[in-house]
Amino acid sequence: MICGIFIQIILIRIGNPDALKCVTFNWKNMIEQDLLRRFLFEEQGVRGEWVKLTDSWQEAKRHQHGSDILQQQLGQALAAVVMLSATVKFKGSMILQAQGDGDIKTLVAQATDQLKIRGLVRGKENVNQGSLESMFGQGRLVLTIESGTGSPYQGIVPLQGTNLSAALETYFAQSEQLKTRLWLFSNDTQAVGLLLQELPTQDSYQTDWEHIEILANTITEQELLELDCETLLYRLFNEEKVRLFDPEPVEFNCACSRANIETTLFALGRTELEAILKERGSIEVNCEFCNERYHFDNVDVETLLFQKSSTDDAETRH
Repeated sequence: MICGIFIQIILIRIGNPDALKCVTFNWKNMIEQDLLRRFLFEEQGVRGEWVKLTDSWQEAKRHQHGSDILQQQLGQALAAVVMLSATVKFKGSMILQAQGDGDIKTLVAQATDQLKIRGLVRGKENVNQGSLESMFGQGRLVLTIESGTGSPYQGIVPLQGTNLSAALETYFAQSEQLKTRLWLFSNDTQAVGLLLQELPTQDSYQTDWEHIEILANTITEQELLELDCETLLYRLFNEEKVRLFDPEPVEFNCACSRANIETTLFALGRTELEAILKERGSIEVNCEFCNERYHFDNVDVETLLFQKSSTDDAETRH
């Protein structure tokens, strides 16, 4: 199968002398980065995903400030939301949000159905590494799917556990009733993740899940950070038949724009906007995801109020 820069045989049965060994020809030795890879165990009711963020992680991190621990939490959240967004079919955005009253106040990671990501983290400069409760205090983890049509879907669980992976596993167990395991790591150069999830479509799925989980539990942080997807799957599951799907690119992209800001300002109404202008002389809006700044003076505000009102009137008449 030919896919982008990769030519590969994707049906793997390593350890069986009668089966084909997985072979990958990597054009110009390009390293897998900023990619999501999905895979499926052919003979077990288990699916999986692998993600590695490099340039997209650097771009997201460049707009945020804080200690290494704050940045690590953001990297793990971005890797997680990419994989979570790939577990459901939707058009729009999936948002992972963790809020608490501890040293870390807010953590937000967003991925669109096109795998465009952005994120932010807010907290004290000095945060001690520890459990979620020790870092976030009392808080909650919220997963939201915004499709632009109807009310957004939202799932909420307590922000508890040793790390973000544990909290998300609790979410799937309680909200989706699916056995799910996640491994999330990040450092200065990359953010990575591995997800396994049961597909209870076979009579032996419970046994299958336990078998795959035991194999996956041998993974190390170093392996997930350093190995490409196929090498990692070979090292973990070299006796299993695995179908590895085409790579899907991930990139940083902030959805803010002047037009979107104008829509938000218009919703505040003339009275509120005039009060802000009287107090401050102008309106400054800063996007917390990419640090883009938007400036509106008296003329700008009057223009957007006139244009938005005229557009709304025209739409009402039609």
